[in-house]
Amino acid sequence: MSDLWLPGAEIHDLGDHAPTDQQYPPKAIAHITWDRNATAAAPQDWCTYEDLVSYFTGSGAGDAPHLIWDPFSGRIAQLFPADSRSKSLLSPTTSPTRTNRAGRVVIQIEAVFFPYCNYQGTVYARLVDTPCAGWDRIHAWIASWGVPDVWPMGRPVDFTSHRDEQVWEAGGGWYAHAHVPFNDHTDPGSWPDFTAGPGTPIPAPSQHPPVPPADPTPARYQTTINGLPYGYGAQGYQVTVVGRGLVAQGFGAHYCSGPGPNWTDADTENYADYQQSLGYSGQAADGVPGESSLRRLLGYLPGPRTVSLAHVVAAARTDPGAEQGHRTYGAEVAIVEQALADEGLLEQRWVDGSFGSLTVTAYAGWQRRCGYTDAAADGIPGQDSLHRLGTAQGFAVTD
Repeated sequence: MSDLWLPGAEIHDLGDHAPTDQQYPPKAIAHITWDRNATAAAPQDWCTYEDLVSYFTGSGAGDAPHLIWDPFSGRIAQLFPADSRSKSLLSPTTSPTRTNRAGRVVIQIEAVFFPYCNYQGTVYARLVDTPCAGWDRIHAWIASWGVPDVWPMGRPVDFTSHRDEQVWEAGGGWYAHAHVPFNDHTDPGSWPDFTAGPGTPIPAPSQHPPVPPADPTPARYQTTINGLPYGYGAQGYQVTVVGRGLVAQGFGAHYCSGPGPNWTDADTENYADYQQSLGYSGQAADGVPGESSLRRLLGYLPGPRTVSLAHVVAAARTDPGAEQGHRTYGAEVAIVEQALADEGLLEQRWVDGSFGSLTVTAYAGWQRRCGYTDAAADGIPGQDSLHRLGTAQGFAVTD
C-alpha cells in the first residue's frame, strides 16, 4: 500500500477529504503558484514558501493543492492525502468530468515559483532553471500511486494551452494545468524531467537492440493499464476484447480455442506477434501489452466496467455525424458495444468505441427487445434499457 502522505513532507491536513472518480486513470497535475507578474526587464522577488503555505491553509484553502513544493530548498507541505481530491482546478458544471476528481488519484503539485523571480540575487525565467530540489522524492511518491511517466498532451515547454477532453478522460499520466479541459490557466510553462527510479518507463523499443529473448517461455507477469490487468493469469472482459482485436488484425495463430476472458500463453504469444509487427523487439515485444500498443490495437483503452448514461447518450448523438471512427467516450461505448455484440445485435468487428450508425441500429434492436417501440426505440440509450443491458452483460451504470 502506498503512503497516503509523502514521507518527509510537512503535514497541514485541511480535512474535507473527498473520494476521486475511480473510472478514470491516475493523474498528476503540475502547477506553479504564479503569484506575481514579472518580466525579464522587471524581475520581482520570489514569494516565500512560508507565505504560500500560510495562504493555502488560510484564505486560499478553497483552491488548495495536495502539495506545495519549494524547488529551491526542497521543502514540501502536504494538505490532502493522496486518495482525496484537492481543489486547484476549475470544475464547472459544464465539464463532463469533475476535474479535481477525474482519476483513481488526481495529485496536484504547486511549485512555489513564477517566471523571472529573483531568488537570493539570481533571476530564474523557468521552473526547470531552479535547482528543483525535492523533485525526485515527489516523483517517486506519485509513481508509487500508479501515475505513469508520460505527458498525454506533451511535456510543458511554454505557456500555451493544449486541452483535449478525450485525452483527459482516457489517458493516465502527468498533465500541465494548461492541459486540463474547462480550465483557463496556462501554467507551469516547464517541468523537470522524470528521474530514474520507481515509475520510470522502459525505454522506447528503438533503444533496445534486436536481441532474441534468452528464455523461450512466454512472459508470465502482469501489468495494469487504465485500472485493468493484462498478461498471464489476468481475467476479465478486457482480455476477451484484446483477443478479439488480435484476431481481427490477423494475429490469432496461437489460439486453439477462444479468445476468452482468461489470459493464457496463447494470448501472450499472439500479442508478441502483434508487437513485432509494430517494430518492437526484445523486452518490448514480450507479449505483455503496453499502453501505446494497446491503444493502437483497439483505438481506445478499456476501463473498468462502469458506464455513464450521460456519456453514452452524448456519444450516440455525436459520433454518427462526426468523422468516421470518432470516439466521444470510447472506453465506455466499447463496453456497451461488446454487450450488444454478445447479445447478437452487433457484429464483433464494429466493437470499436465509436457509437456510429451501426451501433445506434444495434441499440435500437436492444430497445425493441426490451419492449420499446416507435420513437422510444430510436437507438439513443435510456436509463431503463441501459440498466437492463448492464444487468444482462455484467456492467454497472451511473447517471
